[in-house]
Amino acid sequence: MQKKQPRRHFVKQGLPITLLGSAIGLPDGVSKRDQTAKRKMVVFGAHPDDPETMCGGAMALFSQAGHEVVAAYLTRGEAGIPGTSHTEAAGIRTAEAKVACDILGVRPEIIGQIDGSCEITHDRYTEVSDFLKKEDPELIITHWPIDTHRDHRICSVLVYDAWLATGRKAALYYGEVMTGNQSQNFTPTDYLDITPVVAKKHAACFAHRSQKIEDSYADDHGKMEMFRGLEFGYQYAEAFVRHVQSPAVYLK
Repeated sequence: MQKKQPRRHFVKQGLPITLLGSAIGLPDGVSKRDQTAKRKMVVFGAHPDDPETMCGGAMALFSQAGHEVVAAYLTRGEAGIPGTSHTEAAGIRTAEAKVACDILGVRPEIIGQIDGSCEITHDRYTEVSDFLKKEDPELIITHWPIDTHRDHRICSVLVYDAWLATGRKAALYYGEVMTGNQSQNFTPTDYLDITPVVAKKHAACFAHRSQKIEDSYADDHGKMEMFRGLEFGYQYAEAFVRHVQSPAVYLK
């Protein structure tokens, strides 16, 4: 028997509504005014550069469409520059994140855990839950939980718990980071054409100069963008896994 393929949701630019995770159209009870209302998306990454490499294209597109986008960094990347103290590295990487966010037109927020020493505790659950309650986004994107990097896994679990605690009001999506090396067993449900903003995404990623992302980008994140584009039928795309209990989110 031929295995039934999972349904995939395609998000194409130039249509009246840009959305993630739902067939194109209007849900019952949504007015034209609701379609054009300003929305909010929070992208939650473990370190500076994670949101940008994971879904910088989505961040740029939604920002350009007039929606509010928040890049939430679980840490300041304290352990991310070999031979540099945590304090100095945190300063460098926070400044780089600010430049990247300016390029994408998004707002950076730092949660305050420590790179390489992230933890899951009752207080940490509350910390992320309180943050998401305050921001009250309609769309959340975070790390896929099956990942070789411990901080990525912790970030994903904290955000998932906060999503549950906030009543599953927002649409929850998981993004991929260096699939095959870090993200594992990642089978997308949703795709987004990022071809119109791929240069802006790359500029934001390369703003993290301390990470030398530009040197390796073509061999990891760049391959992902092109491969997902091939799957989707465009030059460059980003891919996501939508939580099945997520509500539909419509972004113009």
